[in-house]
Amino acid sequence: MAEEKKAPAKEYDTKSRKRLEIQRVTSHYQKEWFMQLKSRVEAGEPLAWGTATVPEEFLCAMDIPFVCNQWWTAICAAKQMGPKFYDFLRTNGYRNDMCSYCSTAYACALDPEPENGPWGGLPKPTVLLSFDPCPIAKKIDELCAEKWGIPMFSMPTTPNRSTNKKEWEVSADKWEELIDPEGLELRIQDHMRMIEFLEKHTGKKFSMEKLKEALNYSNEQNRWYGKLRDLIASTYPAPVTVPDTIGAVMQAQWHRGTKWGAETAKAIYDEVKAMVDEGKSTVPNEQVRMMWLGRGLWFNMAFYQAFEEKYGASFIWSQYLAFGADKYVRNFDGGRDPIAALSTRFCGGGDTGLWYLKEAKLHGIDGVVYLISNENCMNNGQFAEGIIEDLEKAGYPVLVLKADPADSKKWNQETMNAAVSEFLETRVLPRKGLKPYF
Repeated sequence: MAEEKKAPAKEYDTKSRKRLEIQRVTSHYQKEWFMQLKSRVEAGEPLAWGTATVPEEFLCAMDIPFVCNQWWTAICAAKQMGPKFYDFLRTNGYRNDMCSYCSTAYACALDPEPENGPWGGLPKPTVLLSFDPCPIAKKIDELCAEKWGIPMFSMPTTPNRSTNKKEWEVSADKWEELIDPEGLELRIQDHMRMIEFLEKHTGKKFSMEKLKEALNYSNEQNRWYGKLRDLIASTYPAPVTVPDTIGAVMQAQWHRGTKWGAETAKAIYDEVKAMVDEGKSTVPNEQVRMMWLGRGLWFNMAFYQAFEEKYGASFIWSQYLAFGADKYVRNFDGGRDPIAALSTRFCGGGDTGLWYLKEAKLHGIDGVVYLISNENCMNNGQFAEGIIEDLEKAGYPVLVLKADPADSKKWNQETMNAAVSEFLETRVLPRKGLKPYF
């Protein structure tokens, strides 16, 4: 296990090579959308801020623009601004191990010159939607709402008594099985209260027809992600790797429920499918296929590509594409209630370890790198112990990297590079009778 240490002064490349045109398209759109958003908010339009588990389709149904906490954290990290913002937390008396992934917005709120943030800085939201079950994250959300002087809606944690361990098999069409009827009714009521909260504080009105439209777009988008996931899994060598798709996939995912999101998901698939049809691959010398567990290394996307030439190691799997493929689609045909369908999306249900094993087998994975931060309440070492044991028993060697996914100040490039290199040379390549290329 490699642990993060103080980063050396030596410079290293952090930006991955953009190998798909759709990466440029989505990056340009995201920046333009955000700049227009700032103008709209300054003109008086409401803005909702919230966590990744907020069902964005409800906001689409009310024409309320939404910025996701975790997306903003990734943007700040990619712009190499994480250390700057986290310093504001430290200088204001907060502990050094405060969860960076959930506290970036609050750190930005403490900036005396917020206009110097990415793309001119985050505009002040109108409302805050706190959907994170973690009590620490909820407290951070409360600090944000207090600093911004805005109302906050806190989603209660609905208990789930489902015994279905293979969530991915039922989530699209049999989503009623993901939560018991009583729990589902409680969740529906919570979402109705959220709608009332939004109507009260934004002046916007909820439309059931717009919700159906948004959910249809969302389903279409994530079905394309499923096709893309399966295409990557079944193609040898894999046509693309994690850094080729993760940005485009997630930028569209934060526009879930929109026509642009659905069209962009199809465009990502179409470009990759064309590569497959032409026999192209981003790592033509692929020897081993790697799985990346945990959050994306947003400030250093080049890291995924650092092991391609010497080892033929393709990092082809991350949770971001796979989540959309297996966990987001909610069909509501036959007159079923779209509010009920959405209310089951983040209610738990399923064994994460079994899902990882299913995905590893589907993709022909040879080794797993697991990014863990014990300072992170959602992705800590205790949670991961059982998953690592299951993967190892199933024949998938696992390397644990202990590091912060958003704060580059805590990253040691040489240490982490050496750890992955040793892992590939001693545990992954030998299992297949392979060696480094040089």
